[in-house]
Amino acid sequence: MYSPVAPFETRLITGEELLQMGDIGPCELVEGRIVPMSPPGEEHGTIEFTLGGELRNFVRQHKLGRVMGGEVGIYIYRDPDTVRGADVVFIAKERMDKRPGKGYLEVAPDLVVEIISPNDLWSEVNEKIEEYFTIGVERVWVGDPKTHTVRVYRTPTDVERLNEKDVLYGEGVLVGFALPVAEIFAD
Repeated sequence: MYSPVAPFETRLITGEELLQMGDIGPCELVEGRIVPMSPPGEEHGTIEFTLGGELRNFVRQHKLGRVMGGEVGIYIYRDPDTVRGADVVFIAKERMDKRPGKGYLEVAPDLVVEIISPNDLWSEVNEKIEEYFTIGVERVWVGDPKTHTVRVYRTPTDVERLNEKDVLYGEGVLVGFALPVAEIFAD
């Protein structure tokens, strides 16, 4: 039977093609397909800026590398490409020469920070955490505004949950970094 509507075909795109599209709104590239994301809200942005700012100040003071924020694109897989957007990343200076400078990161950050948004599903957050460790990320911090907690992942299964009475400490190259969890979620 003839149908006047042609079947919808989707072509997988690369990370480079996504980057060339310019500002198409918040999204990630998952296995070659664009996945739209809701823009983060005020609370998310405040937490991201607070944590990222404190981390940046520490890293700059000790000349440890670079901190970046604002949904930094990181290649997870190639062919088909997956590019995840991280809220905050830290790259130690030893890894800095491996980054492209323009475009999405092709080097695994030492640390990825994710802030949970109201529409995030934990199953999707866990998937991203596993992907980060697959590419060589050493630590993942996940801030949860709803519970005012930070989860520190050393592996996908080795996790420490910190509440507002605790202090978030840096590990590895970030030894010496310390931030009370309550300050991360302060109004």
